[in-house]
Amino acid sequence: MTDKLIIVESPAKANTIKKFLGGNTKVVASMGHIRDLPKSKLGINIENNFEPEYINIRGKGDLIKELKKDAKNAKKVYLATDPDREGEAIAWHLSKILEEDKNKITRVTFNEITKTAVQKAIKEPRDIDINLVDAQQARRVLDRIVGYKISPVLWKKVRRGLSAGRVQSVAVKLIVDREEEIEKFIPEEYWNIYAELIDKKQIKNLKQNFMESQVKNKKYILKKKLMKY
Repeated sequence: MTDKLIIVESPAKANTIKKFLGGNTKVVASMGHIRDLPKSKLGINIENNFEPEYINIRGKGDLIKELKKDAKNAKKVYLATDPDREGEAIAWHLSKILEEDKNKITRVTFNEITKTAVQKAIKEPRDIDINLVDAQQARRVLDRIVGYKISPVLWKKVRRGLSAGRVQSVAVKLIVDREEEIEKFIPEEYWNIYAELIDKKQIKNLKQNFMESQVKNKKYILKKKLMKY
């Protein structure tokens, strides 16, 4: 049994970190994500608070078996995926896949791959930051809801292979909505009226006169209140 199992994302990073940690330590790579939403369906339970339905990524079955085996043979498991939302989510998925006691699995991060940074991170483990995980999940769910439903429209109207993103799709809609407002706009004549008034009586009389004014036999109605200075 190994003392420590450290799981990173890439094999290259794993090979480098091995050089920094002596003793009975094993470093392996998850090769990025190990779980994701299914490709054959939406994979989001709209009726149940938009709960995502994750499945193991096809082709990673053997890798998952090896990771589970390594975790069972280790006294402590360190999830050392990248220190961002995506890395936090990968660590969370790994914790679900490994099915080990939560006290046995911990999270470590480092911003540089040096001996000092790695050893310091191992000495300062923490829990998985569920806020970062939720942020990544919200982004992934929104991508799926928008892309899965709108991309087929692009295939029919523009070209196959295109995908609709959560940002671009909303931006396009805002532009379209604004353009429709411009096309529906009916220009109306308006005036800027400036006056120097002494008392409230003059303001009242001036307002009444404008409300009943006519120009070239056409009655004009003031739609805005007179500004008081």
